[in-house]
Amino acid sequence: MKLEQIIKERRSIKRFKDQPVPLETIQSLLETSTWAPNHKMTQPWRFVVVHGDSRVKLAEATQAFMAGKEKDPSKKKEAGQRGYNKLNGVPMFVTVIMEENPNLMTREEDYAATSALIQNFSLLAWEQGIGMIWETYGMIHSQEFREALGVKPGEKIVGSLHVGYPDMIPTPRPRTPIDELLTIMD
Repeated sequence: MKLEQIIKERRSIKRFKDQPVPLETIQSLLETSTWAPNHKMTQPWRFVVVHGDSRVKLAEATQAFMAGKEKDPSKKKEAGQRGYNKLNGVPMFVTVIMEENPNLMTREEDYAATSALIQNFSLLAWEQGIGMIWETYGMIHSQEFREALGVKPGEKIVGSLHVGYPDMIPTPRPRTPIDELLTIMD
């Protein structure tokens, strides 16, 4: 498959087959993904892969977060259970964590590089028939979620990647034509 085709056909996947993704495959994809452009080669990233039975720990952190967020006391348990079920149904999580450099310019460059790494991972995974969605929900800032993943002070979760074999691939959504977005200065 050509890169252009991979870019145009890749979709964010929310529903996965109940089939584990080999850890070796994910390690290989991450290894290649780290070749993202990275100014000054700070390589600020690290990864936490959660799969198998350890997914319950994340699902429980989500359950506590969602229940705590619900204002109506009669709906807290239901909200927590929805959060638990959503995360427990994902075959694998790849959490991308970035060290937050105290220098603002370096931190912004590092965030851009980490985002490029995630895009690399997404395209490489799609090429292998593996789908994902890059999530940045509010829960990634919660103490329960950070503790469940071992995120340290001075680190930022750039994305919680939900990874698995697609159960359903959504239809493409239209893009704004480039002539409406492009300014050419002569």
